[in-house]
Amino acid sequence: MEIFFTILIMTLLVSVSGMVTRMLPFRVPLPLMQIALGALFAWPQFGLHVDFNPELFLVLFIPPLLFADGWKTPTSEFLQHGREIIGLALVLVLITVAGIGFLIYWLVPGIPLVPAFALAAVLSPTDAVALSGIVGEGRIPKKIMGILQGEALMNDASGLVSLKFAVAVVMGTMVFTVGGATVEFLKVAIGGLAAGIIVSLVYGRSLRLMSRWSGDEPATQILLLFLLPFASYLIAEHFGVSGILAAVAAGMTITRSGVMRTAPLAMRLRANSVWAMLEFVFNGMVFLLLGLQLPGIMETSLATASADPNVEVWMLFADIVVIYIALIAVRFIWLWVMKRFSLRFLKNNPMSFSDWSTRELSIAAFAGVRGALTLAGVLAIPLFLKDGSLFPARYEMVFISAGVILFSLVVGVVMLPLLLRHITVTDHALISREERIARSATAEVAIVTVQKMAERLAADSKENIDDEVIREVSSRVIGNLRRRAGGRSDDTSTAQEENLERRLRLTALRSERAELYHLRATKQISNETLLKMVHDLDLLETLLIERS
Repeated sequence: MEIFFTILIMTLLVSVSGMVTRMLPFRVPLPLMQIALGALFAWPQFGLHVDFNPELFLVLFIPPLLFADGWKTPTSEFLQHGREIIGLALVLVLITVAGIGFLIYWLVPGIPLVPAFALAAVLSPTDAVALSGIVGEGRIPKKIMGILQGEALMNDASGLVSLKFAVAVVMGTMVFTVGGATVEFLKVAIGGLAAGIIVSLVYGRSLRLMSRWSGDEPATQILLLFLLPFASYLIAEHFGVSGILAAVAAGMTITRSGVMRTAPLAMRLRANSVWAMLEFVFNGMVFLLLGLQLPGIMETSLATASADPNVEVWMLFADIVVIYIALIAVRFIWLWVMKRFSLRFLKNNPMSFSDWSTRELSIAAFAGVRGALTLAGVLAIPLFLKDGSLFPARYEMVFISAGVILFSLVVGVVMLPLLLRHITVTDHALISREERIARSATAEVAIVTVQKMAERLAADSKENIDDEVIREVSSRVIGNLRRRAGGRSDDTSTAQEENLERRLRLTALRSERAELYHLRATKQISNETLLKMVHDLDLLETLLIERS
């Protein structure tokens, strides 16, 4: 019963966090608000305590969030930026593990070299969810955000695999060699991607068979879609490959394979709504859990540091600042190196970094905020070695990781809005032009299709539809389509006509809905009829609103 109440309270706090953020006279990013609420309710006065199980956290929260990110990521753009993403998600991670690992070994007393590499590995993954939360959707230019999102999808796996190697060396279960580590990494990465693709394709095939056998039942189909990222993750982990990459690959395959495009309408509409709600709740839970752990981490780490004669407490805070500055410096320098390399050696096919200004490189550097996966990784480090002794300097590693997460979020809140000031993110003229071209092209195709269907209906004796009715209805439909087909020119009167028609249709729909409730209240129709007809009106209204 206590677990049930804890879940309810956490869900309530996630919901309240959004309202509190909007009510404040000054802007506070939602992730920081959720971390603050978690830290507040973790104090003894409130007594909200949640044992953080890293393995459970990774299974419960990471697969659906990465799956959703992969689902929303256009595969073509991801592949187009493949070199940039590999440079950041793989090469930069390895540079960070090596460079920051040696820095931690030199800077922090009591942390041996291999555990220092482990700490650098958990600090290497960036968090695109936290980034969107602190700057807002659509604030970062698309050419930068697309690469950052691709990096965040892939560097989780490379960071955690590096952590796994470092911990295995400390535990004495593995002898590190460059060749062996490379082969193991390729096996884990390729196997994870393959597992996600296969599971997603099997789901797509099952969805088609299910629709054929049992009809278009959206609830069952959405439930199976919800289980898909967990299935991808667990199957991949069972075979010893990357479950994180499997969840990402499953999400991207769902988009690429056309499963959702051919899915029933009701399933698509409800799936979008369900996933939007799940993303909000799961993202909120992640940052809330991070806040709930902070007081305990601070108390335990500071108490242990005070009892350690080799460590001074103020030095731990100084270490956090120095390590974060080093992370940003390494990131910026590597971005600059890739830009110079592209300009000098890839002149025929340069990377996107080649035309980035110093300001844009700085945005990408400070956008490398750390999130809950870093905390989950460091807490997953075992407490004891195989011989029963304590894992060396684990409390320092946990404290520094939590501090870097918070410091990166706070610095991101301050620096990114300053760097993004006066930057044009969206070319509205280009978007409007693309929409006009798309509306015109689709309308022309639709006109030809309607004309052929009208001819087929007129020639079909089984339909037995009056030719005059066919001509009248098809002419009305084609007339509306021709008005859209003329959208290649910037015709103000056409836009006014469409806007007026949309307003009239919305007014009519809303009056129909009100009348339906009146008919149900006066018992002229049943509740079942009301729900069915209101659902149809809601679909039409959604379509009209999205077109406005």
